[in-house]
Amino acid sequence: MTTHKTSGGNAAFKNYNNQFAHVSDPNERRRLALAEIDKAPFGWYHVRVVVVAGIGFFTDAYDLFAINLVTGMLGLVFWQGGLIPEHSDTAIKVSTSGGTVIGQLGFGWLADVVGRKKMYGLELMIIIVATVAQALTSESPSTHIVGLLIFWRVIMGIGIGGDYPLSSIITSEFATTKWRGAMMGAVFAMQGIGQFAAAIVALIVTVAFKKHTQGKAIDHCDIACKAAVDRMWRIIIGFGAVPACIALYYRLTIPETPRYTFDVQRDVEKAAADAEQFTSGARGNADVDEITRITTQAQAREELAVPKASWANFIAHYRQWRYGKILLGTAGSWFLLDVAFYGLGLNNSVILSAIGYSSKKDVYQMLYNNAVGNLILVCAGAIPGYWFTVFTVDTVGRKPIQLMGFSLLTILFLAIGFGFHKLSSHALLGLYVLCQFFFNFGPNATTFIVPGECFPTRYRSTSHGISAASGKVGAIVAQVLIGPLRTRGKTKANPSPWLNHVMQIFAVFMFFGIWTSLLIPETKRKTLEELCGELYGEGVANEERAVAAATTSPPAAAEVQAGEK
Repeated sequence: MTTHKTSGGNAAFKNYNNQFAHVSDPNERRRLALAEIDKAPFGWYHVRVVVVAGIGFFTDAYDLFAINLVTGMLGLVFWQGGLIPEHSDTAIKVSTSGGTVIGQLGFGWLADVVGRKKMYGLELMIIIVATVAQALTSESPSTHIVGLLIFWRVIMGIGIGGDYPLSSIITSEFATTKWRGAMMGAVFAMQGIGQFAAAIVALIVTVAFKKHTQGKAIDHCDIACKAAVDRMWRIIIGFGAVPACIALYYRLTIPETPRYTFDVQRDVEKAAADAEQFTSGARGNADVDEITRITTQAQAREELAVPKASWANFIAHYRQWRYGKILLGTAGSWFLLDVAFYGLGLNNSVILSAIGYSSKKDVYQMLYNNAVGNLILVCAGAIPGYWFTVFTVDTVGRKPIQLMGFSLLTILFLAIGFGFHKLSSHALLGLYVLCQFFFNFGPNATTFIVPGECFPTRYRSTSHGISAASGKVGAIVAQVLIGPLRTRGKTKANPSPWLNHVMQIFAVFMFFGIWTSLLIPETKRKTLEELCGELYGEGVANEERAVAAATTSPPAAAEVQAGEK
């Protein structure tokens, strides 16, 4: 193969073309280039990837969590009596999960077909447009506010859903092997910061409009009170577009991952150059000699040992139990987790009452207590749990953390369910905080991390999208089917008589999560190529044939052929 060398290069910006120009075997060149990424010391270029991906997850969590603070305000503005009907509240919240399922499946598939770079940033554009539209929407004589919000939240959910597979696999494919779990965990941990920010913004606007809401009864919110609350919920929703706008430029300019360029596009020259560009700390895509690029790309199409992607190969691949069980393990674990994770949010009013934030003397007091109460719940359990995972996932491992989380959550939910009428309110609060902690120092983080690592590059995004979508289906089940059970046989004195039984149902889901976790592999401190070789045998057959051809002498080969005849 003819190579074109270039002059220049230094310690900070290596001459990538010269470094690999002498290697003619595309498989060896792929191995060398990806080793540069896998073995690179943790640097600012890794921080940049985490921040760019993490801001998106901050936005996702903010938009998802803010609606829990906003629905109470909607009741004050648009309904007589100041309370939003339960079916309207549920419909607004479930609509986001429905859109998220579509986004996870659609963007997950598209990122494997057209590339990570081409799709990254598009999901943020969708989130920005839908968020601003929600903040500006209003009902008319022919259209109710609930219908409008459901429409825009489905659209926003599609964007949020797209962020799950894209941010996970881009972080995974750019990460150094030693700290890949911590990098992916740090991206996901931004969800806790997003929840915190939503409660902070709600608290700020509540205090800012205090003079219009203080002393106003919830069922007698006058014109000035309604106008103030109407501005408040629009500010809270609209603020979610700000971090998305900040991250948009950096997402649109992020380079394609070298693994995708190697394994799917089969562009060896470009992938090797991009790998060097990334590890040097430089931004954007690398420039390559087009003649050399075309020559090596034609050679790589025939010689690269990585299988080509197709629907037929995808179905045949996962039809085999040894491969299908991994997808079943990631998707099943995420589904079982989210049933309880989202279902536990139905218990917020009881928890806020337990810690003394149930007072509803007037509009201001209700909104203030709601914001502060949610701040306490997020800070007490969720945020510490996320960061415990970040600091331990690359030493303890993904699978032990997930198994530990599901096991302890089973015990905690059984304790809440069977001791609900016997334990004090402070004991129930303590158990709730522990559940939040072990959700996030447990399966809530690992179900995001593992699917971004354990699948082959050509199907990594699709498989992550399927796993994440299974989780959101679990969230819908929790909100639509299990949630209404807690009000079964309700009275004025006891609005949630079945709450203890709902907790027992969640314990069953957590118990089954232990068994689905046994289907996933341990990915700690292994390169993505090692995992593909171990789990899927990628390149192994070609290597075995090459070794056999090199070690078998011609006479021996002739004897073999004669024996076959």
